[in-house]
This record gives sequence, C-alpha cells and structure tokens, in this order.
Amino acid sequence: MRRGHRLDASLVIAGVRLEDEGRYRCELINGIEDESLALTLRLEGVVFPYQPSRGRYQFNYYEAKQACEEQDGRLATYAQLYQAWTEGLDWCNAGWLLEGSVRYPVLTARAPCGGRGRPGIRSYGPRDRKRDRYDAFCFTSALSGHVFFVPGRLTLSEAHAACRRRGAVVAKVGHLYAAWKFSGLDQCDGGWLADGSVRFPITTPRPRCGGLPDPGVRSFGFPRPQQAAYGTYCYSE
Repeated sequence: MRRGHRLDASLVIAGVRLEDEGRYRCELINGIEDESLALTLRLEGVVFPYQPSRGRYQFNYYEAKQACEEQDGRLATYAQLYQAWTEGLDWCNAGWLLEGSVRYPVLTARAPCGGRGRPGIRSYGPRDRKRDRYDAFCFTSALSGHVFFVPGRLTLSEAHAACRRRGAVVAKVGHLYAAWKFSGLDQCDGGWLADGSVRFPITTPRPRCGGLPDPGVRSFGFPRPQQAAYGTYCYSE
C-alpha cells in the first residue's frame, strides 16, 4: 500500500454499482500514527420518471423501488432529481424518491402542474410508504454493454425472439435512457422494451420525430403486446 511515504495509500473501488454512491472514510493506521480522509463518491447518471402499464400513481414506496431495480436502475435521491431538474427535467407527475419523500420537478410553472408559482422541485413531503401511491423517479448510470435497434413490424414476443437471435435481450427502460444519455443514441423509430412499453431516444430534435423541441426519450405508452407495429431495442453485454 505504501507509495511516496509511509502514510501514502490508495483506496480502489472496482465494479462500482448504483448503490455504492455515498460517503466513504479511509483510515490508514501505521503503528502509533494514523491518518484519515473522507470522500464522497457520486455517479454520473440520468434520472427518468417511470410508471407501469396500469397508469399513473400505482406504486407504493416498495413497489416503486422494485420497479426501478427491474428497469436497471434504483430510486433516485433528492440530489439526483435536483441535478436532473437543473439539466432540464420538467415532469408533472409526483414520484417516490429513495429517501421516502414524494416530489416532482417543474421548469415551467403552470396551472395543471401545481399552480403558477416559482419553478423548482415541488414536494409532497414524507408519505406513508405502504399506503400512498405515486409514480417513481429512477436513476441509472453508464452501461456496461450497448443498445441497438432492430427494425421491423414486430409483436412483443417477436421482439424478444429477434434480440435472442442476435445474442442479446430486449433492452430495459434504464438501458435506453443510459444509451441516450451516454452514447448519444438517436433513433426516430419506436421500439419495444422489456416492460412492454414502446419508446425511442432523440438527441437531435427534428420535425416528424416526436414533435418536441428538446432531446429526450419519447414514449408511445404500452401498446397491446400482440400489436405488430414496432421494431425493438436490444441490449447486449
């Protein structure tokens, strides 16, 4: 462990996971001498709102936590939601955060979205984790694999088969957001994802490609799984 002098050491964290974000304290003891250092590990990532096929406000806290994990993420912290708001996230549905609070980010204050007050992170405060139901704000980070699009007019089951033939699986929502954020994935075609939703990522907004002026991941919701109308996004390690 020694490097330049007897109290010089390094702490290496390998295979970092989403839940490893936090504050660490490194203490080196050498005989009667010791030295300690506190550091904060922050992961670069992307926050995305999530609701199930049943519609908005279906999750209690524990179901929201599970839903994010199933989509290759975890519940976002308040700090992560705040960072996403400063980067342009504007969302009118309230969602659970990791700390157990319920909030939503507003860039443009408007009547249907909490009134015409100041922009910011609106809060419902602490809620009952078992009884109260909202959406979820999930957080994911960079991919270890890559996401690619397979064109076609596929049902959901055909989408799974198409990805398997290519040595991959149908991508999760978190995979698509990470590919959009970190790899610049830009595809103006709706594609099936593993949860049964259809989405597409846009980094360069343009006419006839979602109709919105800002980059983002667009959603067609949850079509019938038997509807043969979309390609699919696959994920491979």
